Amino acid sequence: MTAVEPEEPGERGRPVGPVGSACLDVGLLAPGRVGSAAEVATGDAAFLRALLDAETALTRAQASLGLAPAAAGDAVTAAADAARFDVHALALRARAGGNPVIPLVADLGAAVGDEHSPYVHRGATSQDIMDTAAMLVAVRTLDVVLADLDRTERALARLARDHRDTVMPGRTLTQHAVPTTFGLKAAGWRSLVLDARDRVRLVRDGLPVQLGGAAGTLAAFGVYGASDTGALVEAYARELGLFAPVLPWHTLRTPVADLAGALAFTAGALGKTAVDVLTLSRTEIRELSEGTGGGSSAMPHKANPVRATLIAAAARRAPQLAATLYGAMAAEDERPAGAWHAEWEPLRDLLRLVGGAARDAAELTEGLQVHADTMRAHLDLTHGLIVSERLSAELAPVLGRGRAKEVLTRVARRAGVEGLPLVELLSAEPELKDLDLVALTDPTQYTGSAGALTDRALERR
Repeated sequence: MTAVEPEEPGERGRPVGPVGSACLDVGLLAPGRVGSAAEVATGDAAFLRALLDAETALTRAQASLGLAPAAAGDAVTAAADAARFDVHALALRARAGGNPVIPLVADLGAAVGDEHSPYVHRGATSQDIMDTAAMLVAVRTLDVVLADLDRTERALARLARDHRDTVMPGRTLTQHAVPTTFGLKAAGWRSLVLDARDRVRLVRDGLPVQLGGAAGTLAAFGVYGASDTGALVEAYARELGLFAPVLPWHTLRTPVADLAGALAFTAGALGKTAVDVLTLSRTEIRELSEGTGGGSSAMPHKANPVRATLIAAAARRAPQLAATLYGAMAAEDERPAGAWHAEWEPLRDLLRLVGGAARDAAELTEGLQVHADTMRAHLDLTHGLIVSERLSAELAPVLGRGRAKEVLTRVARRAGVEGLPLVELLSAEPELKDLDLVALTDPTQYTGSAGALTDRALERR
């Protein structure tokens, strides 16, 4: 079928009717995923390839068990050249039956020819092929995501090692708290990336084929000669490199829910790094900056943290997409109306979103610039009050707890109002003349176990 030709624009340039290929999504509003490997792995062409792979694998699996002629497996595989199929025409024809498998089976059967067409899709239902294709697309996309997570992990490990002892203000509830190190912050980011990697790997390695027939009983395969339908499911899984499930999962949506959870977690894990970079790269903070910031259409001086911005956007969208997939778990009967169909677009969007975010995270962390001098300067913004916790602990044994609190409260107020260094004000207190106040108020000497924690975190592989 030929794609519908675009019509001339109407008033104010609005299309007045179907626009065919002109309406296809090329990522104009999706800078986070456009041009990424994940976008290619989840596109319509990739889904068509996966649908064809699912169909051909089913015929080959039956042939491997003597349930179909070997020549049929070869013929169906040879006919399943994605270039022979018009994906847009398939999409339009999918409206009639509610899914693209129905027109695809018709076209594939015609391409195979009369002798072997009876072995196309034999015994299967549309959901078997759609679910299996979705798992194939997911596995192929997760491979891309994992590669970028590995890049990100390596970049963060380098940052953590290089800045193990780079002291900076720790911030809680937006305010300076106590000193920390950028190495520990980077090690924390890396820990989340490794958590995401482990979850994605676990899910990827367990994604199953779907094979149940019309109502999940595999009955038709028995009619076609399968005495052991479990062996058929295992052969089908081997053909595709997917997991063989114990049961058909038409309405048991654990695989999709697991995918949703792993992907949403990954988006959030990368989002943590992104929002920290966004905060620390603010003009008035500038402790970090992206290696190559983006420009502004109106302000030539700006170098916007675009990679972090796109990752943060993905982290905000992912939970809602995952929520739709979790909601689809309430699937009625042996095969549902609507619940299964509701998964397709959110799952693809989530795969694309996380794939793009992982790509951007790798680029962000590999090029991230750390301004250690600025971090050090910011430690003095509160005139020494950033070490008030330490002083409370150190002065209590010397002055008594009540007196220590009174002295620190008084000098802290003066430091804040008058802008005087805390060490200078404390030096004026006769009771403290024997203490090394310079050392006690040095923020670089109050990082606790930050170095050891960083070292420990970097031991994880």
